[in-house]
Amino acid sequence: MDDSPTGPWDIDDIPFHSIDQPLVRDDEALFHAVVAASFIEITADLFTAGLVDFYRGDEEATAWLSSQWEPEELRHGAALKRYVQHAWPDFDWDGTYRGFFAEYAGYCGGEAFAATRELEFAARCVVETGTATFYRALADATEEPVLKQLALLISADEVRHYKYFYRFFRRYHARARTSRLVVARTLWRRMMETDAVDGYIAFKHVFRASGRDFRPSDYRAFRRNARHLAGRHYPVPMAVRMLLKPLELSPPLVRAIIPPIVSTTRFLLRL
Repeated sequence: MDDSPTGPWDIDDIPFHSIDQPLVRDDEALFHAVVAASFIEITADLFTAGLVDFYRGDEEATAWLSSQWEPEELRHGAALKRYVQHAWPDFDWDGTYRGFFAEYAGYCGGEAFAATRELEFAARCVVETGTATFYRALADATEEPVLKQLALLISADEVRHYKYFYRFFRRYHARARTSRLVVARTLWRRMMETDAVDGYIAFKHVFRASGRDFRPSDYRAFRRNARHLAGRHYPVPMAVRMLLKPLELSPPLVRAIIPPIVSTTRFLLRL
């Protein structure tokens, strides 16, 4: 596990000048996904401030959030922004982001957190699972070499972040011993909230940037297309294993339930 504040890679090491534009120029779904991801990642400082306040007094957690998690998330956002500006140079990233930020900032306060510190760390495992698997799927789906490289680097960072959040969760869970049912409800709630808030707001502002009127059905259509893509590229086993860990199930039970969960999830993704 790399503990350096800046992690094992630097934005300047990414060969943005080598982007194969014909591979991405007309891919609207990819454009929406990458721009939306850049908006959410680059706003990490706003969310970190709330998390640090929520965990005030926990010196280990707050130090890691401020010195490692936040700068690495901001690096993801900056790298994705630079990719967008090279791959789709006509897109007004800054102007569109200002509209996104004005709306999204209202959802980053303390009311967005779970009821307890233990449960918020469990919920953060959900978010990191979503980002780690999203970027892994993106790397698998794209044929553009620079985006593939960048997505794999970010995915590796997100897996490492997950490990920290999970370790913090276990520390609190050892004392609180909250029931699996309550933890499971928290995991499910955060999965639903992430899609309904983060992805929705980001997509809406990117969609409007093209001069079109946005309707909720446009996001539903985007999600349907993304689900079809995920059916071919999404790392379902990885996601299932990561989501099950906070439930603290016995290893034999985990081994028994992962195959049917993976099979069912793959079937649903192909609907």
